[in-house]
Amino acid sequence: MEIRLLRYFLEIAREGSMTAAAQTLHVSQSALSKQMRELEEGLGKKLFRRGSRSMSLTDEGMLLRRRAEDILDMVDKTEEEFRAMDELRGGDVYLGCAESHLIATVARKIKRFRAAYPLFRYHIISGDRTVVLDRLDRGLLDFGVVVEMPDPERYQYLELPGVDTWGVLMPAGHPLAEKKTVRADDLIGEELICSEQSIEVDIPRWCGKKADRLRFTGTTNLAYNGSVFVREGLGLMLSFEHLIQPCEESGLAFRPLEPRLENRLYLIWKKYQVFSPIAQRFLDEFLKPQPEA
Repeated sequence: MEIRLLRYFLEIAREGSMTAAAQTLHVSQSALSKQMRELEEGLGKKLFRRGSRSMSLTDEGMLLRRRAEDILDMVDKTEEEFRAMDELRGGDVYLGCAESHLIATVARKIKRFRAAYPLFRYHIISGDRTVVLDRLDRGLLDFGVVVEMPDPERYQYLELPGVDTWGVLMPAGHPLAEKKTVRADDLIGEELICSEQSIEVDIPRWCGKKADRLRFTGTTNLAYNGSVFVREGLGLMLSFEHLIQPCEESGLAFRPLEPRLENRLYLIWKKYQVFSPIAQRFLDEFLKPQPEA
C-alpha cells in the first residue's frame, strides 16, 4: 500500500467528492478514480459509497481512515526528524500533556529552549493518561506529561517540581461554598463530575470505601468543559486547583478536599527510545540542573 494512495484516499474522505479531491491534489479525476478502485481491489473491500454528486465512507473506509491518519502522522514525523538532522537550529517535538498548572514548568523550558533553537516547534496534545500513553506507545509522541507514577518497566521518567491539589468546583451559591474544606461525607448525595481515571484511582485513594457511596453522574477529561456543566447546574466537579479560576463573574467557587489529596506530575518517555536530535536536546534541557525562572 503506497503512502501516496493513502494521502489521496484521505483527501477524498475529507472532501466527500472525487472531483473536489482531484482539484486539490492536482490530478485528473479519472486517474484518481482508477487508483481508488485499485486500492479497493487490493484490500478486497469497498471503501466508498458512491452517490451521483458525493461520496461517503463505508465501515471499512472509516477503519482505513483511522489507520491512514496514524500512518501518515508517523511518516510525516519521521520525515521531519530526518530533515532536522541536517540543521539543528530547530525541529519538531510532540508532547501529550495532562491538564495541570504545573505545565508552566514545561512552558518555561520550551521558552528557554527556543532561545537556543529558534526554528524549534512544539506540538501539544491534551488528554488524560489513556490518551497520552496510547499515542506515546504508538510512536506519535516523543514525550508524555502524566499525573500518575508511570510503569518503570515501560517508561523512563522525570518528576516535575510542585504538586496539584484536589478540590471541588461548585456554584458560588452552593451550601458547600460556605465551608473552608470539603470532606467525603459532604459529597454523599451530590451529583458529581470527575475524570474516569480519577474516579478509579484518585478518589478511592482519598476517601477509601466511601468512594462507593459517591454518585458520579458525569465524566470529563477537560476541566473547562466540566466547569461549564457545573455552571449550568449539572453537578459539582472534583478537579485540580488552578485549572479553573473562580471569580465573581464566573459564579463558581473552589474548595480543597479534606484530607488533602495531591498528585505529582511526570515527564515520561518510552524505554530505549531513539530520539531525533532535537528531541534528545530537548530532553537534555530537562535533565540538566537549572534554576527555574
